[in-house]
Amino acid sequence: MTQPREILVVLHTGRPKTRRTAAAVAKRLAAEGVRIRMLEAERKRVDLDLPPGFEPVVVPEEPGRAVGSEMVLVLGGDGTLLRGAALARACGVPLLGVNLGHVGFLAEVEEDSLDAAVDAIVAREYSVEERMTVDVVARVNGTELGRTWALNEACVEKASRERILDVTLEVDARPVSSFGCDGVICATPTGSTAYAFSAGGPVVWPLVEALLLVPSNAHALFARPMVVAPDSHLAIEVHPDGPAAILDCDGRRTIPLPPGARVEIGRGAQPVRLVRLDGRPFADRLVRKFDLPVRGWRGQRRPDADDRPDAADEG
Repeated sequence: MTQPREILVVLHTGRPKTRRTAAAVAKRLAAEGVRIRMLEAERKRVDLDLPPGFEPVVVPEEPGRAVGSEMVLVLGGDGTLLRGAALARACGVPLLGVNLGHVGFLAEVEEDSLDAAVDAIVAREYSVEERMTVDVVARVNGTELGRTWALNEACVEKASRERILDVTLEVDARPVSSFGCDGVICATPTGSTAYAFSAGGPVVWPLVEALLLVPSNAHALFARPMVVAPDSHLAIEVHPDGPAAILDCDGRRTIPLPPGARVEIGRGAQPVRLVRLDGRPFADRLVRKFDLPVRGWRGQRRPDADDRPDAADEG
């Protein structure tokens, strides 16, 4: 007998609507012969009505628990998707985000197209795109403080609000600049529309291979954002006579940094694999998510573009 397909569902259980959506998706998948896995804490908060043999496989929230799943399906906002990314990346399983939050820049699917997304999952009509990550290690006086990774960004930030953080930036084993600041953000192209963008960094198309260094509120003449090669080796050194700092990766993994700490950042050995359901360009997502004004555009339309008069304005 053929084993049923399995999908790990990760959701934001704090919203009743999201819990109801998860239950409806699970029921729909079960009707098509697709079984779901759920994280232990989340299963307790979702009421399910599934046919015999399709009760969810319950697993703890640990790396590796997505092994054997066809994909990780995330229902929520970008924070929930970043949580799902940790589970998916650990075993190379693709990740599909459904935005049930606010901006949801990382999500591929909006709530109003969820039914079509489930159809595509059932029919296996989707592609997979790899996104760069960064690997990060923190040391002080040669002693390792910890290792982690990030999909969006690794940030070295001041630990005390009233103190200025003094740092030195290094690119490929050469010092570039020293200054006082609130912090420094090292972002991937995927993360260029997140914290780095808020700090004044550029938007980088996600399939461009590069790393960004973006100072936050720097007190310096030369503290502009920098875009460096994807295989560059970056370091952020915390001044030994200054205050302590914090390393924060994707807002989910933190390491305290004492004065004199050094954070080394490089291209991640393992990417995050994102599910794509259509071929719409990144520019469309940018316009839609940021509600950018494009009225008056008279460029040549793509053959597959929506023929509605306001399609360009909607992105």
